[in-house]
Amino acid sequence: MSETPQAEDKAQDKPVPRILFHRIIPSARPPQRADKSAMGSLPTRAFRFCEPVVTASGFGYYVFPPIAFALWWDGSAIKWRPGGHEEWLPLTTATVPGFPAYFDAQVPEEMKGWWPPFLGALIEPGQVQMWTGLMVRTAPGWSTLVRPCANVPRKAGIEMNEGIIETDQWFGPLITNFRLTRTDIPVEFAADFPFVQVQALPRIALDEPAQNGFVVTEGLPSFAAEDWDDYYDTVVRPHVQEHRPRGQYAAAARKRRKGEDAA
Repeated sequence: MSETPQAEDKAQDKPVPRILFHRIIPSARPPQRADKSAMGSLPTRAFRFCEPVVTASGFGYYVFPPIAFALWWDGSAIKWRPGGHEEWLPLTTATVPGFPAYFDAQVPEEMKGWWPPFLGALIEPGQVQMWTGLMVRTAPGWSTLVRPCANVPRKAGIEMNEGIIETDQWFGPLITNFRLTRTDIPVEFAADFPFVQVQALPRIALDEPAQNGFVVTEGLPSFAAEDWDDYYDTVVRPHVQEHRPRGQYAAAARKRRKGEDAA
């Protein structure tokens, strides 16, 4: 039964979220807003006064592994072990236990058997691809950056890649690639600790002509009067004030954002 014209108009008027997460593996922890304290790892002084670090830490969303698991690389082959299991299994491709049956019970007939793998060993030594258990859509003109969690201490034993996906055009599993960097020691992955940070980016920021149009000046001789005024306000004034307030940039940036949000 088709929708009435009024219902179609309402559907078209419904605002499109900047980013939409489809949680395909039910056991996976839902994404959450990134933490401005970087999961509590920032020093208190940095959290209070270093607004650039705080802003970067809180930009985007934390994404978690869909299950707990471990990997073991002997320098040649990779083995994996789901959480709660004792046996190590050779890794070529692997699925989350029980997920294929769940997938086939939920999808149209022609989709049965086409579940995304959870883990895959790539041809490069020590390289692994992991599906987050999510699929993502973004608003028109927005892409998705998948990267390590900003300012959260890196997990020992892995080196992560970053990638940008045009998720307003391409709809598929949200994956990430990483490289194991140590051998003969298992690397454990917890299901309740964020593994990657996902950030929605306007595609205009990726425009090649604009990125190639950067300018480099001759430095101090090229400063205009307003540059010297701004330099004085930023660098000199805080040191010559009789009473120097701490965190001036942080306070100004937070006040400015609060005003923008209100507008």
